Formats: sequence, C-alpha cells, structure tokens
Amino acid sequence: MADASGGDRRTRTARRGLFVATILVGSFLLFLVQPMVARMVLPRLGGAPAVWNSAMLVYQALLLGGYAYAHWLGRFAVRRQAVIHLALLLLAAFWLPIGIANIGSAAAGQEALWVPLLLTASIGPVFFVVAAQAPLMQRWFAADRGAGDPYYLYAASNLGSFAGLISYPALVEPALPLAAQSWGWTASYALLVALVAATAAARWHGAAAMRPTDAPADEPRPTLRRQLHWLLIAAVPSGLMLSTTTHLTTDIVAMPLLWVLPLGLYLLSFVIAFSTADRLVQLFTFIAPPVLLAAGGLALLSSGGGTMIIAITGLAMLFVVAVALHGYLYHLRPAPRHLTLFYLIMSAGGVLGGLFAALFAPLVFDWVYEHPILVLAAGLLLPLPALLPWDKWLGLAPRPGRLAAALLALVAVYAAFAMAADWNGWLEGMALFWAGTILVVGLLVTGWRWAYVATLAAMMLGVGGWSTIQESFTGDRVRSYFGVYTVTDDPYRQERRLAHGTTLHGLQRTDPGQRRQPTTYYGHQSGVGLTLDRAADLAGPHAAIGIVGLGAGTLACYREPGQDWTIFEIDPVMVDIARDPRKFTFLSDCAGDTPIVLGDARLQIAKQPAGRFDILVIDAFSSDAIPLHLLTAEAIGVYARALKPDGILLIHISNRFFDLEPVLAAEAKARGWSAALRSDPGGATDVTNALTGSNWVALTATGARMKELTDGLVPHERGYDDGAWVPLEARPGFSRWTDDYASTLPILLWKHVIGGRQAEEEDE
Repeated sequence: MADASGGDRRTRTARRGLFVATILVGSFLLFLVQPMVARMVLPRLGGAPAVWNSAMLVYQALLLGGYAYAHWLGRFAVRRQAVIHLALLLLAAFWLPIGIANIGSAAAGQEALWVPLLLTASIGPVFFVVAAQAPLMQRWFAADRGAGDPYYLYAASNLGSFAGLISYPALVEPALPLAAQSWGWTASYALLVALVAATAAARWHGAAAMRPTDAPADEPRPTLRRQLHWLLIAAVPSGLMLSTTTHLTTDIVAMPLLWVLPLGLYLLSFVIAFSTADRLVQLFTFIAPPVLLAAGGLALLSSGGGTMIIAITGLAMLFVVAVALHGYLYHLRPAPRHLTLFYLIMSAGGVLGGLFAALFAPLVFDWVYEHPILVLAAGLLLPLPALLPWDKWLGLAPRPGRLAAALLALVAVYAAFAMAADWNGWLEGMALFWAGTILVVGLLVTGWRWAYVATLAAMMLGVGGWSTIQESFTGDRVRSYFGVYTVTDDPYRQERRLAHGTTLHGLQRTDPGQRRQPTTYYGHQSGVGLTLDRAADLAGPHAAIGIVGLGAGTLACYREPGQDWTIFEIDPVMVDIARDPRKFTFLSDCAGDTPIVLGDARLQIAKQPAGRFDILVIDAFSSDAIPLHLLTAEAIGVYARALKPDGILLIHISNRFFDLEPVLAAEAKARGWSAALRSDPGGATDVTNALTGSNWVALTATGARMKELTDGLVPHERGYDDGAWVPLEARPGFSRWTDDYASTLPILLWKHVIGGRQAEEEDE
C-alpha cells in the first residue's frame, strides 16, 4: 500500500513537472516573439512610437483574446478542450515560420488601422493560441483535485516570460540573423505542441475528464464588485510599469534598453506574488507604504539631473508596489473553478492600464502626469497596515484618532508648500527638513488611507511637483508620441533652449546679432559645418541638400541662395516648434520656404527620385534609443540611391552610449566606399559655451570625392586639429549590419551605462 501511495506521488510529481515545463516554454515563446517581430517590421514601418503603441495594443488585444478563449473553453470536458486546443495549435502552424505578411501598403492617413492589420495578419493566430496556454494549462492541472493549488503555475508562466524578454536582446539578437531566429522559434513551437499533447494525455482519463459543472457547488461565482476590484488591482501595476519607463527615460536618465528593466521587474513581481513564498510577499506588503511614499514622492519631478540613484529608486518602487499589489490579487483569487475568469479579468486590467499610460495620457497631458496619477492609485489600492499604531498606544478612540490623523496630514501639506518655496536651493535650505517631516507624517498615518494618500500627494508637490505643474500653464511645454518638449529662456546667457525631457534638443542665441549662428553640434568647425560651408564649391551654386532631423532648425542657416534643401522630420510637434518664430527663428530667418517631409526618414527618402541629392545629412543617432533601421546595409542603400554618383553622405554619430564608428566602417568597407571621421571639440574652443563636441562621419563612393571634401586627410589620432578629418578604420571581426542581422550590444559602451554618465547636451 505504501509503495502504491509512493508511486502515485512520484507520478503526480512528474506530471506537475510536465505542466510547469509546458507553461515555461509557452510563456518564453510569447515574450520572445514580440521583440522579434518588432525587429522584422522596422524597415517596413519605421521607428515611430505611434507604430509601437499600435503594436503593443495588438499584443495586448491578442493576449486578452487568448485568455477569453481559455475561459470559454472551460465549459467543456477536458478531453474536448484538449481536442479543440490541439487542433488550433496545428492550424496556427500554417503561419510559421514567423514572418511579415505580404499585404498592400497603407493609404495616406490609414496607418493607425493598417499597422494592427499587418501585425495581426503576420502573427495573430500563433500569438492568440500560445497566449491561451498559460491559463488553460492551469485549468487542466486543477482538473485533478489531488494536484494541489494551480495558481503557483502562474509564477512559472511569468518566469518564462521574463526569460524570453531578457534572452532576446542578450542572446538571440546578437547571435542569430532574423531568418534563423524565425526557424528556431518554429522548432520551439513544435516542442510546445508536443508538451501540450503530453499534458492532455495526462488528464485524459479519470477525474480530469469530468465537466466543469460536475465540480463542487460550494464555489459561488465571484461578485461583480470583486471582479472590478481584480480589474483595478491588475490595471495599476501595468500602467505604472509603462509610466515608470516613460518618466525615467524622459525626465531622469536616458539609457539603452532601459525599457527592459521595468517590464522585467513587473514580470518578476508575479513570480514572487504567485509563488508559495508567503512571508516574502508579506515583507513586500509591509514595506510598500514607506517605499511608495519615499520613491513615489519623486513622481512629479521633472528635472532629475540624470542621476542613477533616482532611476534605481523609481525601479525599486515599481517592483515593491507590483509585488504588494499582485500579492493582494493572489490573496483575492477565487476557487480553481473560476481560474480562467480570474485571469481574463487580470488581462483586461493589464490592457486598461496600458491604454491609459500608452495612448490616453500622451493625447491628454502635456507632461508624464500619468505617472503620479498611477502612484496615487497604488496608494488607494495597496494594503495599508498601521506601521506605527500610535493611536492604540495612546488609547485614542476612533474619532479622536481620525482627527489627529487629519491634523498630521495638514502638517504635511504645509511642509509641502514650504519645501516648494525653497525648492531651487533645496540642498542648502530647509527643503530636506520639510521632506523628512512629510515622510514621518506618512509613516504615522498609514492606518488611515485618505490621510496617507493626501500625504503622498503633498510629498509629490513639494519635491519639484509644484514647479512641474506651473510649467503646464506657461504654454512652453508640449507633448507628442515622441516625448515632452519644453522651451525655456536663459536671460543671463542670452539663450533659448529646447529640452526633450532633460536632454538639450536645440539652442539659439537671443542676441539679434548672433541668433543666426549655428550652435551645439553644428558649429562651423563640425563635420557638417565644414561640409555645408563648402557646398557651393563641392556641388555648385544649386546644390541639392537633404537633412534628416530638424531639431530647432539650426542647420537651416547654412542654406545659401539658389540651393535646393529638403528636411525630413518624424515628429509634427518638432516642426511646429521650429517654425514658430516666437520660439526659434533659424527657419524663419534663413530658410522659411524649405519643404519639410514628415515621416520616418528611411521610408520617405525611398520615395525620392534617384540621384536627387548632392549632400545628404543623417542626424538621428544622438539619442540613447538609436533608430537602428537607419544604419543597416539596406538603409544605406536607400541613401545611396537618393544621392548623385559623386554625392556625400554625412552621418552624425555623437552618442554617449553607443560607439557607431564600427558600424559605418564595416558598411564602407563592404561597399568599397571611402569613410572619414571629423571629431570636433566644440565647447573646448567656444567662449560662449553654445557649441558641443561632435563626431561626424562622411562617406563617398570614390576616394577622389573624399579627397575633395577633406582636402587631404590629416593622420591625427582623433582629428582635433582645426578642420582635420581622419580615415575611419574597420574593427576586425565586426559584422556588417543588415535588416536581417544587427545588434547594439557589441557597440554598447558599458562603462557609461554602468557609471550612469550624463548626456552631452544634444540637438538632433
């Protein structure tokens, strides 16, 4: 008898391992296919954030659809569920290997509908059916009442998702071209189908074959109020994950791959919350209120100084709050009979949070106000244990306790306004004292949710929040899908600045005698300045010049009468700013009639007539998130087609996180072109500090043309001699970037990432 019992336990353990493996593989594939498809569609759709917002909506909608399908399937016996699901898995295999559907191009103005259609046609069936497997496998697992609680399998699901998310940029993309990635994913999909078939076989007989209606009757359907509670608790961490990413990359510190960290921490929070580590979840729940108060108090800060400490603080807050909320969600979970309903509503909550942070907020707010709103929402939903039950220690009745809490909240509000008044010099003044006061008050009132949330709001207002809100009433700040832009004046230096978050995006001298002078990366000694100053000599008085990247319009003042200029810009808001003479006058003073082509540069240049430009300037790589699709062999081919045979291609590669020299050197070598680098020290020789150091690479189809441009190469180590260009040397073993293979990891400057080195002031 004992041997039989032991054999049953071993069999059950083996089957549990089978279910865990099936869920891990499915979730891994789900989060691996998202960045893979994103890479595949870059050359066709461009890198506009609106495109990726549409893509994320497609993914979330398909995920929600998969969960809804799993919930619907639960009405049948497990055997019928298995037959239906395996049939759909085999049917979806007709969409393999992963690739982009061949459908017609979008009509003008129809891109918002065309992008979801393209992505759905490309991976919709596969994504839908794989998305369903996590809740469905848990349902099948729970069909055997002796199997135990199925909810811990959701921890395995999110662990697989996290592994898929991290493995793509770290392992898959650097090692494999897209074609190999697609076939590798297809092979893994075949493994998933085999695992699902094995789990179906494990539940084919016995209790597993019963209908859901045969389950015990003491499992009432959760009330509508409880379902709404699930929805809100799921929505806040989802939205907070996206808003944390936006807030950090816009206003605190811009780093490559930073978007991976919030999403990864969000997925890991599920792993902890849905595991059996109850004490760990309780610890996170206990520390969540003070962490939210201290770190969430920075949520209205619009000038983080780029410090890594603030970035780490924001990520820590997201993780702690997500674990606490997801742990609360796990605590409110229903009986296994209603498992798929629970996951369906959780998925709907994730979509709701994503819609608010990714689509609604950029349309409504002029700053990242969704972040503080979601922080406050977290305060409204978190379990709030009384960390310091002083009212009990003092023997206060409930009413006097509430009155004392209200007085403490008023103290926090007073401290917030006092701190805001001293904010500009807060390190030297009393602001630190007031911040400490608010923090102490918050710890004292955690037993009263309304007082705690009011104190949290007071901390936000005091720590830079009042200044952030005031800027919304000046009309000098505007937001688009591409970021938050603020125009400010510095009367002391006689400068007007355009900031993209905390990154300088343009600068103009306000002294009437100097306002046409090029600034930042575009001084006369920069690579672009040296070239455009000689445009008439190089290409004649009617030179045709293309510029990718408008910024504040600085380069426009290099235009000479008779020249034919065209500017390519992806953000309509940037065009409005550059054309408004009340903000910047480079365009209106120097080239007001220059046509500006809106859209992704690669797609728009491909529409230009062949051999149109004498000089083409690509200025899109100063940001931390470089548009990789503009540097592949196919992209350079688009530029080459648009250039005349003796045309000059100039590419701006100043970047604090990426070394782009090997990319262009490998491309020039593959084409047999000449390439030279001009490194300009900028501010080192500029008494006004309006010039910024820059690196520009020139590429020409012939060495003779390069010699005309550089007037003889100067063999100086970094080209700091006045007007010097140096040959661009290829890095041994570096692979040429193509649409099929390109990875940023080999060119990532890790010491700058780890050290949190600050941006040079940028003007793209």
